Amino acid sequence: MAVASMRALHLGSSLGAAAADPGAASLATGGSSVFGESLRCGSAGGSVRLHTALSQPKCVITNSSTNSVSSTNSVSSTNSVSSNGRVVVPPQHQDNWNNMTFGSRTLTDLGVRDLRNDSTRLKIFSGTANPQLSQEIACYMGLDLGQIKIKRFADGEIYVQLEESVRGCDVFLVQPTCPPANENLMELLIMIDACRRASAKTITAVIPYFGYARADRKTQGRESIAAKLAANLITEAGANRVLTCDLHSGQSMGYFDIPVDHVYGQPVILDYLASKMISSDDLVVVSPDVGGVARARAFAKKLSDAPLAIVDKRRQGHNISEVMNLIGDVKGKVAIMVDDMIDTAGTITNSAALLHAEGAREVYACCTHGVFSPPAIERLSGGLFQEVIITNTIPVKEQNYFPQLTVLSVANLLGETIWRVHDDCSVSSIFR
Repeated sequence: MAVASMRALHLGSSLGAAAADPGAASLATGGSSVFGESLRCGSAGGSVRLHTALSQPKCVITNSSTNSVSSTNSVSSTNSVSSNGRVVVPPQHQDNWNNMTFGSRTLTDLGVRDLRNDSTRLKIFSGTANPQLSQEIACYMGLDLGQIKIKRFADGEIYVQLEESVRGCDVFLVQPTCPPANENLMELLIMIDACRRASAKTITAVIPYFGYARADRKTQGRESIAAKLAANLITEAGANRVLTCDLHSGQSMGYFDIPVDHVYGQPVILDYLASKMISSDDLVVVSPDVGGVARARAFAKKLSDAPLAIVDKRRQGHNISEVMNLIGDVKGKVAIMVDDMIDTAGTITNSAALLHAEGAREVYACCTHGVFSPPAIERLSGGLFQEVIITNTIPVKEQNYFPQLTVLSVANLLGETIWRVHDDCSVSSIFR
């Protein structure tokens, strides 16, 4: 725990330190806080304090097995942290949100409805893909996870039974379709079906990482568009709404015939970078490919309007990339590479090698989804990166931790979004 206490950064305190330092404060400009402007989601005019959480939040993000199936949604946690990797930024206890400062602003719960005190009509259930994140979301919201039985028969078939009534309730099912993607997707579909047959009022599939999102168009003849197929399966299973984080491409939202709430992990990463005390004059934001220019440009605008560089990449096949040249100047600067996911890490490591060859002083890799398919860990831990920053939308296996890895929690972000969906409030205003 000594390692965790030295390296764990509290989201609020890190930004408080950044606000005290002029160089760091400049990074926090442009609305880089997790929730941006003050919360305005009700008709009441006074400040309402969120009720006390039923359980204390986790102090560190600890690794838990992603393939184990338990009879309930209880999450086993340990007090140890991998000695060869960083585990940082726990979810913030909700009682502190009322007085927390983000730079020059104070986050206040303006007009949050008293409906939040009546949680009997809101149920959160977790699949087996990422129970740790589900528990952190429930902790932020001051709720207990719903009781659900998920097991597998000897032939691999999945069995799901809700162990409490959801009749007339708004049900949120937290289940990323991360590896093993097919297993987790099928489990999500069966969970949706169980809620539909139990007469839930609405069913929202909370998918922090949406698998098959990369197969979103036809680039060659006789290809499938698996993203559309996965969207159809979720819709036909009975979901009324989808809440997902950082889709591979925006057009994937159009594949769903139901409402999609798309949230971004950028604010969480921006707040962490604000605590790094890096002068804004030394920064340059880099897109590892042409397809991510829009994402990198939006990131650079919020990071003190930092300059932008683009890596021109020619892909020869799936998970195989070849870097050609660099558009922009990175000499003597700290390069912040931004992408939505890291899979085999071929693109981002080749880009990092090019940045070093072009004179970059340090290279940081930032992404929302750390898929980490082999040989990603060997590439990322090879010394090219000062730090690799990801979020916990996908659980990180114990063997995948390495010294440069930093994991940030999106539990608060997803928890606040769930409250707003339940209360019929604006979600997009979180990111303004």
